[in-house]
Formats: sequence, structure tokens, C-alpha cells
Amino acid sequence: MQPVSFGRHAPAVRTIVHLSDTHLLAGDRPLGGAYDATGGVAAALAAVERTGIRPDAIVVTGDLTDLGEPAAYRRLRELVEPMAEQLDAPVVWVAGNHDERPALREVLFDEPGSEAPLTAVHDLDGLRLVVLDSTVPGWHHGLVDAAQREWLREVLAEPAPLGTLLALHHPPIPSHIPFFDILELREQDELAAVLAGTDVRGILAGHLHYSTSGTFAGIPVSVASATCYTMNLQRPATEVNGMDAGQSFHLVHVYDDTITHTVVPVVEAPTGDYFSAEWVERMAALTPDERLEAFSRKPA
Repeated sequence: MQPVSFGRHAPAVRTIVHLSDTHLLAGDRPLGGAYDATGGVAAALAAVERTGIRPDAIVVTGDLTDLGEPAAYRRLRELVEPMAEQLDAPVVWVAGNHDERPALREVLFDEPGSEAPLTAVHDLDGLRLVVLDSTVPGWHHGLVDAAQREWLREVLAEPAPLGTLLALHHPPIPSHIPFFDILELREQDELAAVLAGTDVRGILAGHLHYSTSGTFAGIPVSVASATCYTMNLQRPATEVNGMDAGQSFHLVHVYDDTITHTVVPVVEAPTGDYFSAEWVERMAALTPDERLEAFSRKPA
């Protein structure tokens, strides 16, 4: 069934699946001896399939593997690419601080390995998606360096028909968890200066292992949680640690005048059956006033 809208907004013009922090290990080893990172990716992809959407791209914002092992990148490719082909959606890989650029290039891009930043520009039929590489080889904090900022300035010089989204690993927003402050994105003011006055409509990021949002240079920032493990925020900020629960991804819906980022939990649970494709079809056959009467009016 084609996207339907019964409200003031027409259906989204573009839809993106935003996953992050898969942290695969070679041989499907458990992450930290406790977390099934491979199973987390598989569960997330199964949840994507259950949504029934056909996204314009699948974006994975970094920490694709935990140690940068070539075998882990191969396993990730084996998991993600069949689903992407089924959905006819390109996969957009973003480097994270746990990744290693040479192995990532060789296995996921079929390119010679090098330490050059992994940047890219994707045209999603008018929506421009720019990939930045905020990794610093040998370190876990983030930086979009001067050369990359100048490249970005040139890319953004010409607006795109539907505007631009940026994708990078380290989010340029604060975290209330102290240890993430140490590993934050550096030189944020310099990056903000590049974005000023451009057509950038949103920033997709990861790194934190929990979903959050904010603004950077007036631009909305959306951070997707992880598919491997998440942070237990039901603890004091100084005692937050990982937990094997709450894994999720985001559905990004791009409209003409706004963008929404919907958190989709990766869990199978009993679900009511009131709404259905048949229900939507019945509503579609009514006039707007009839729909309002049938669904909005409270019982007397």
C-alpha cells in the first residue's frame, strides 16, 4: 500500500533507516563477553523488514566493528547487504572511533586500504546526504579536521533540491554522562562556522549508545542508539553502564518543511490488531469530514 496521509502533511518525500554502533567482532564473539552484537544486527534488520517500508537509504553511523577486524566487516556486510538489496536501498557506511579505516575501506568499499578520511556525498533523488569522518586514528575522541571542513564547505556551496543531511559518528551535542565529554567531537565552533547559512537540515550521529537529540548551529541533531547494547540511564550519570536492553534504530522521514526521527525498539512483543491496512482503506474511502466523525468524535 502506498503511503497515506489523512492530515495536513503529505507523505514523506524520503525515508531513511538510521542504525548505529553495531560493534561486530570476528567469529561472532560476544562483545565484552556479554553482548550478542551479531544477533543485535540481525534483530534490527528483522525489525526493519517488519516495518514494511522501502527506505531511500540505510545509514549506519559508525562503530561498525569493535576492533576493526576485517572478518568482522565481512560478517557485517553479509548481514546487511542482502536486506539492502531486498529493499533496493543503498547502504551508507560511516566510520566510528572503534573502526579502522584501512580494513573498512578494503572490505566494505572494495578499495585499497588507507588512512584517508571516509567521506562521501550521496544523492537520494534530490536529498543530499553527506558523510563525514569524525574519527581520529589511534584515538576515541572525534574531530572533523580543517581539510575535511574545507571539503565540506565546497560541497555545501550549491544547495540541493531537498536540502542536505550530514551523517557522522560523534554527535556535536552535549551528553549528561561525564565520560562521553572526554570523547566528544572537538573543534565544534569551526564546524559550526562551515554550516552557517547552508542548506543542512539535519545531522545524524551515533556514539552514545542511547537515543537523544539536540541542536547544533541551529540544526537539529538526532542520535540513534546502538544495536549491540545501550546505556542504562536509570542510574546516576556517574554510574551509567551498558545493558542488554533497549536496542533500537531510527526511521527518518523527510518532509518538505520538517524531518522526523522515530525511535523503533528492536523487540518482538504482543501487539493489538485494531489498526490495519483494511482500516486505512476504509478511512481513505471517506471524506475528511466523515473521517473526523468516524474517528475523532468521542462517544456520547
